[in-house]
Amino acid sequence: MTTAGQLRVSARFADRQIDDLTVDLQRPSVARLFIGQLPDVVIKTVPYLFTLCSHAQRAAAQAAVNAALGETPRPPEQEALWLEVLHENLWRLLLDWPVAVGLPPAREAFIAWRALRQDAGCVAQTRDLIEQTLRPLVAACRERLAAATGDMAAITPAPDSRLDAEAWLAYWRGEVAEPPPLPVPASVLAAYLARQAEVEAAVTALADGLPFPIARAGSAGWGVGQTLTARGRLTHAVHVVEGRVARYRVQAPTDGFFADATALAALLANRRFVGLDQARQALEQAILALDPCLPYTLEVHDA
Repeated sequence: MTTAGQLRVSARFADRQIDDLTVDLQRPSVARLFIGQLPDVVIKTVPYLFTLCSHAQRAAAQAAVNAALGETPRPPEQEALWLEVLHENLWRLLLDWPVAVGLPPAREAFIAWRALRQDAGCVAQTRDLIEQTLRPLVAACRERLAAATGDMAAITPAPDSRLDAEAWLAYWRGEVAEPPPLPVPASVLAAYLARQAEVEAAVTALADGLPFPIARAGSAGWGVGQTLTARGRLTHAVHVVEGRVARYRVQAPTDGFFADATALAALLANRRFVGLDQARQALEQAILALDPCLPYTLEVHDA
């Protein structure tokens, strides 16, 4: 976004555990900019407001508008969407996660891949990066995470590709009280391994020319569009009245994961720490596992 907002996380370290965990997510009201606009204006504007995952944002907006107006879906930029997912996941896996477990990042390898990702040989370059750099680094990071968390039996999960546009449409129309829940990772290690699985799946899809997952539902002015980002499911919802946008909502994974402290607390449940530094590192890893798409501050007070 032009102004992404701010996330504040605070906690207290006492009796070898993290207590009093609080989450304060402040997001700008971007959707209000769309009220009264023509639907096509929203589609054109969205990529300029959301600089992170802009292709996914546009695809979700396009799908929502198409569904609301009963239009034939326009083909999305498949290659750009797969590359966007690869970029965000590789950024985390090569740069952020190694540091989070006390290892050096693979900065040069990531920069080299990033510079060439638009080239014709991108698939081959990505596979080389996975084989030569990512997999050995994942093995090292996984060992440290498993030792720290005791989650030794974690199995590499398949990417969560379930989209629920129909269920979200029921909420958007007021037929149910709550939106469908966002799946929460079973553990920090599971969230980490899911990102590796997403990279492997994305490069295969890019090589095979597979369609990017996009779902849409709606009619008679009500529309919901969904797609995937590296952080999870992204939802756009629109209500068009007399050719103009009357209501609009964007629900990003960050909005669900950090609406309160529930998801974060679940990743830290039953953990014990030898000191404040270890507790803070574990909390940093849990935040990274949920991967907020905006800056955050963290305070851990020693009781």
